[in-house]
Amino acid sequence: MSCPICNKRPAKRPCPAKDAMICAICCGTEREVSIDCPSDCCFLLEARRYEAEHRKPIPPGEIPYPETRISQDIVHLHRPVVSGLGLTILKLATENRSLNDSDVLGALGPLAEAYRTLSASGLYYEKPPDDRVRAELYRRLGEFLNEYRKPENQQRGAPPPKDAEVFLLLAFMMRVARHHHNGRPRSRAFLDFLRAQYPAEALAPPEAPRIVAP
Repeated sequence: MSCPICNKRPAKRPCPAKDAMICAICCGTEREVSIDCPSDCCFLLEARRYEAEHRKPIPPGEIPYPETRISQDIVHLHRPVVSGLGLTILKLATENRSLNDSDVLGALGPLAEAYRTLSASGLYYEKPPDDRVRAELYRRLGEFLNEYRKPENQQRGAPPPKDAEVFLLLAFMMRVARHHHNGRPRSRAFLDFLRAQYPAEALAPPEAPRIVAP
């Protein structure tokens, strides 16, 4: 049986995304490109382990806001914000399987730029992404930040982040996302990294009420 992708080589490797046998070469070259690989595919996981062991430094020109210094103290102080941003991303990823690492970066970037402009000039200039999925993530992240910063929602001992600090936290998330993103158009390596940081129940939908009305 020949590979259904190239129609040339023998199909010897099971592909859960295609629900068929494909050849090893197409698995390697089309993985997360034309093949929308599920996160638990054993060949995807093996490839990610290899990539992690042989990861090259990100080119300086591809580091988000390379001129910006982000101290670990800021990230630690506002850890609930970082956690909330990650959870907001994952909740949309749970609802919309098409969300990928490029989409996350495409939503974080405009939001970070809006807060950078706000901290520098006092003007909040929005330019949401044109893509529907990215625009939805942009909206949800913005809503989370607005809600979190309300005085009534502040945790004791955790001051609300200033505009400049929100920018730094968003830039930090972008750097982490870029570090894990492998560059393939359908990569979800960063999303899977995020998912490993949260307990499964954090992403579970709320249970329906068990009280039966008379």
